[in-house]
Amino acid sequence: MAKFEMDTEFVRKLAEILEEKDLGEIELADGDRKIRIARPTVTYSAAAPTAAAPAPAPGAAVAATAAPAGAADHAKHPGAVKSPMVGTAYLAPEPGKPNFVSIGDKVTAGQTLLIIEAMKTFNPIKAPKAGTLMQILIENAQPVEFGEALMIVE
Repeated sequence: MAKFEMDTEFVRKLAEILEEKDLGEIELADGDRKIRIARPTVTYSAAAPTAAAPAPAPGAAVAATAAPAGAADHAKHPGAVKSPMVGTAYLAPEPGKPNFVSIGDKVTAGQTLLIIEAMKTFNPIKAPKAGTLMQILIENAQPVEFGEALMIVE
């Protein structure tokens, strides 16, 4: 097996991009080589001061702080178009241009619905099936996470 050499300057630059773009993680692959840079999640020790009220269940705390009510339901929707990556979502091909799609539009399978910028690369997100665009769940230029529901196509 070949020795894997790590370019620490490259890793530093990836970490800077993570901070600048307020991303949760960046993952790159080149053949058999893979690198993943992720921000640590905030955890509190048992010695941390607590409020008098009982703490909510861990799942409830994440749902309350990470996403608005109903966001988890959107991801389970059979017509949900989910983000395949962490990045910044754009609803139009460039500033000042009309959005790729609007609510109520008929879309075809493979039609570009939006783009996600990740690592200075714009990735088209295509409709997984034909149907009608029922909901747009994000704002233009909004950071998105892997698996986050972006739109609903029925």
